[in-house]
Formats: sequence, structure tokens, C-alpha cells
Amino acid sequence: MEDLLRVGVISSTHGVRGEVKVYPTTDDPTRFEALSEVLVDTKKSGIVTLGIERVAYFKNMVILKFKGIDCMEEAEKYKGQDLLVTRENAVPLEEGEFFICDIIGSIVFEENGEEFGVLKDVLQTGANDVFVVDAKNGKEVLLPVIDDCVKEIDVEGKRIVAYIMPGLM
Repeated sequence: MEDLLRVGVISSTHGVRGEVKVYPTTDDPTRFEALSEVLVDTKKSGIVTLGIERVAYFKNMVILKFKGIDCMEEAEKYKGQDLLVTRENAVPLEEGEFFICDIIGSIVFEENGEEFGVLKDVLQTGANDVFVVDAKNGKEVLLPVIDDCVKEIDVEGKRIVAYIMPGLM
């Protein structure tokens, strides 16, 4: 399991006072209000901790003002970077919920026990999620996450049992 979870991506600066626009990658964008700090993966110099001074919203974006970053030029260097939180600062999960990053790489089995493929991504479409599975036959299969298709998800065991509907292949 990953120790750091992505909650957003800095898309651009906002104004001249050091604020940034963040595209939230979390189910609840208001969760930024409960955070005192986030981690930024700068890729070049590693993980940097930034304190959150202020949170605002504009359309589908979150506007963040970080402590100590007071001009557009200082904020510019974080453009395109991932915002991360530790598991301790993650949103508490309800019964049966899981973080997507915890199931990526799971082996997908058919109901008869035969290995079908490996989960490589999850698409969030709005109506229901869709598992992107690299099937053993070399094809990519889109598996809707509905009760008729996904029968069991074992997060700890990295195992998914699914009914492969006719026509998906």
C-alpha cells in the first residue's frame, strides 16, 4: 500500500499573491479545508511540505494559498505538481470503501477461478467506476464496477473476482 495519497494537481497560478489553482483528485474537494498542510512532489528536489493558509473555490477548482509563498513567481515552480497527503490525513473510509491506489495491480479472476488479467487503472465516469484490466490475452478490457460484474474485491489480498459479461471481449 502506498503511504502517500494524491488529492490534487496544481494546474496553474491564480492571481499575483502566490495562490494556485488545484484540480482536485479526491471525492470531496472541501476536504482541503480540514488540512493544515500538504506534500508536494516536486520530482526534481523530492517531497516538500507546504502549509495551507487559505482555501477558496472557483468552478471545479480549489484555490490554495500556501504559507510563505506570496507572489506568482514563487508559486509558478509548483505548476503541474501532485499534492499528496499521508494516510493519517486521508479521509476516513466507510465500511467496504478503499483507495483506488490500493487495488491497482490486483489480479482479476473470473468466477470459475481462472485468472483473467491485472487491474491497471480505474476510470471514474460519474455513473459508475470502470476497471481497466490488462487481460491475459493481451487486450485491454473495460469492466464496469457494478454488482452484476464485480463480485468481490479483496484489497489486502490484491484480488478481484468478476463475472466477465459476454461482449466485453
